[in-house]
Amino acid sequence: MRLRISRATVGSTVGTALEWYDFSLYGTAAALVLPQVFFPSGDPVVATLSSLATFAVGFFARPVGGVIIGILGDRVGRRTMLFVTLMVMAVASTLIGLLPSYATAGVFAPGALVLLRVVQGLGAGGEYAGAMLLSAEHAETRARGINASAPTLGNAVGSLVATGVFFLTSALMSDADFTGWGWRIPFLLSCLVGVAGVIVRLKVPDSPEFERAKKEGHSTRAPLRALFATSGRKILPGMLISVAPNVISYLPSVYALSYLSKEVGTAAWVGLLGIVIANALKVVTVPTAGWLCDRFGRRPVMMTGATAAALLFYPFFFLLDTGTPVVIWAALVMLYTLCNDLTLASQATMMSELFPVGYRYTGVTFTREIAGALVGGCIPFVAAALTSASGGQTWPIALVCGLLCLLSVLGARFIAEPEHLRRRDASPVPTAAGG
Repeated sequence: MRLRISRATVGSTVGTALEWYDFSLYGTAAALVLPQVFFPSGDPVVATLSSLATFAVGFFARPVGGVIIGILGDRVGRRTMLFVTLMVMAVASTLIGLLPSYATAGVFAPGALVLLRVVQGLGAGGEYAGAMLLSAEHAETRARGINASAPTLGNAVGSLVATGVFFLTSALMSDADFTGWGWRIPFLLSCLVGVAGVIVRLKVPDSPEFERAKKEGHSTRAPLRALFATSGRKILPGMLISVAPNVISYLPSVYALSYLSKEVGTAAWVGLLGIVIANALKVVTVPTAGWLCDRFGRRPVMMTGATAAALLFYPFFFLLDTGTPVVIWAALVMLYTLCNDLTLASQATMMSELFPVGYRYTGVTFTREIAGALVGGCIPFVAAALTSASGGQTWPIALVCGLLCLLSVLGARFIAEPEHLRRRDASPVPTAAGG
């Protein structure tokens, strides 16, 4: 496997890792500690649902932020907007670490938490799409898969660091101290993360493809209008291929932590360490999945990952129910690493080729973030509600998640492979001499 990763991809991916530290940190905290700090209730189920609802709020802000940042990114450049998203995320996360608890400030505390989560969502809405496009547009055509998928690795590394810091902080103090003040430390570190991200991204030039389109007059002053006018039929398939990556990302990394703690009764470190292991393995699986997209095509990689996940959700919960750490870690790797990375890599590659460069940033953020809001943000809440309503049964969650993943299989069938892959598949098979 020959890796052809550009310098811009490396810088873009490191910046994404630093920024995604902020966004993923909230998911871990929402599952494990924010219910007690901001949503105290006599009913722990209500407290957990309230906390997971604030997690979803960030996703509903992402389409708004994504469209605004996407439009500006198509007009002024990808690099400029990536600086904006980085600072927005760092400031919001740092302020979360400074918020008073419900016991201190009453309803002001959860209200302020929701507001800052909205700000996080606005910034996150344009981050991943911008980093993905910056990487893809710097890459040669035949290496677009491995470069476009690289920011996915940034997401994983950011989540890995966030989970690791959260795990380390909780392990070094008592439960009372961690709930009282220790949980704030990972959020306050966001200030340093933001500074590091700015330094990294100063070294990344803007997309040559975008600059060339701008010089040749192919950019547009109204990217959203151009999207609907000339590429409207591509919007729905773009949304559908974004469904499975969201389900397979946030069911294991957010809801599973809550499920293990509340339903299975395992210690918090078991799930957290499982997420750390699953994210660490992405250093290998993400570039491999990107290479597979370049070698075999985008559609078969997406279909394989989404179909496998649809079939494995029920076994996933069966493995979690054992309560055995090694088995739980294997389940998380199976779904969150292997299946998820196939869908994420193929989604990133297809998205980077789906729309013309003049309104590509807008098209990607619009399609991807709406799916993220409806699916990624809601799936932990829906899963928790289904568990409660079914008396702890997991088959309803497995059924819903499986059907959602199959939507991405359907969407992939309506997205064409790039021309160089179509030419290769259409070329005649050579025959042996004299045959």
